[in-house]
Amino acid sequence: MNAPNDLKTVPDTPMQPLIRPFQEFAERESSGGLVLLFCSVVALGWVNSPWSESYGSFWHTNLSLSFAGKTLDHDLHFWVNEGLMALFFLVVGLEIKRELLVGELATARQAALPIVGAIGGVLAPALIYVSLNLGKPGAVGWGIPMATDIAFVIGVMALLGDRVPMSLKVFLTALAIVDDIAAVLVIAVFYTADIAWAGLVIAGISVLLLIIANRMGVRHPLPFAVLGFMLWLAILHSGVHATIAGVVIAMTIPTRTELNADEFLRKIRAIMLHFERCASSTKSPLNDEDQQVAIEALEDACEKAQPPLYRFDKTLHPWVTFLIMPAFALANAGVSLGGDLRSHLSEPISLGVALGLLLGKPLGIMLAAWFAVKIGWSGLPEGVTWNDIHGAAWLAGMGFTMSLFIGALAFSDHEMLERAKFGILAGSLLAGIVGSGILLAKGRPLTPSTDNA
Repeated sequence: MNAPNDLKTVPDTPMQPLIRPFQEFAERESSGGLVLLFCSVVALGWVNSPWSESYGSFWHTNLSLSFAGKTLDHDLHFWVNEGLMALFFLVVGLEIKRELLVGELATARQAALPIVGAIGGVLAPALIYVSLNLGKPGAVGWGIPMATDIAFVIGVMALLGDRVPMSLKVFLTALAIVDDIAAVLVIAVFYTADIAWAGLVIAGISVLLLIIANRMGVRHPLPFAVLGFMLWLAILHSGVHATIAGVVIAMTIPTRTELNADEFLRKIRAIMLHFERCASSTKSPLNDEDQQVAIEALEDACEKAQPPLYRFDKTLHPWVTFLIMPAFALANAGVSLGGDLRSHLSEPISLGVALGLLLGKPLGIMLAAWFAVKIGWSGLPEGVTWNDIHGAAWLAGMGFTMSLFIGALAFSDHEMLERAKFGILAGSLLAGIVGSGILLAKGRPLTPSTDNA
């Protein structure tokens, strides 16, 4: 929701005209998808250039981290996939928790359509993949085409403007959240190495301490960051994929504020009256201690009136959107396109992933959504037609980030992983084109979207 103009008006500094275009770009819904797309293209170009060998050597550069007498010595690819992506999953977990508490998944009737649709959109791609790879070495990759990349989907919907009603964006975002929950469960249950129980015990203690911190009213981010890092290390050594720590941490982040609305208003009024009395003097705020005390009290009150979950999400979201996900794309989207493209797609792994995303996603979502409406569990969102759901279901076939992530877990063999990546790129690209075409064919005028992410 956009703030009133009088709350947004700040006098321009000399640098503001130069900075404003970058601020506006960062606030657009489409920006994250555009940056992700750019980094994917860079990775593809790098791998298929004369400097392709430097791609592998760069991401296999070792980086050591020492902590409490222990040393973690891994390559850059590990730190991106196991370290930075834990923060990505933390943001995913925060969004899941928010949707479950106050969003589109908060009530049974609201949640029915995206939940049932997401289940169909998870099962159908997996079944298509399994049907093409059953009994073959690539069968373990059945989880790859199940995922939806919400960054790409939101970016495409933002670019389509008014051809995508807000209620459809909300539906598809909620569906993607349920999709993420399914992906997290699949990773935790089916793509986990041998369990080291000592690590799980330490992880359990860390989770207990996080819950205690929440219940005791701790709201400062530092204790959660320290305990979260301890949880990440424990899960890393337990055999469960370390990124699951991000989702677990998110579930322990407090949602209650230290000040309710009435307390906040009373405190703000008192502070503003004090500041007004102080500001009437001729002193500058730079050397007026009373003014500084009032300003600091105002900052403290504003922070205490915001749910920690909101603050964490707002702080981390830009870093995830413009650093972590692009870094992941650079590290994982590089796939050699040499040779006959037709032969690439004829491979069961590539074909299973591509068809799972391109056909399984829309087919599963449409059938499941129709079933939910038919039996009365839910109705279509206001202003949304079945043609809208059809276009959105195709857009959900853009599985890029999470699909690449699951592919890296499923296949240790480089050749098999390359085939999966090719299927992901082909299926996601075609699904995005078809979904955009369906929504563009509608009668609504095409105008730029002004919604903030």
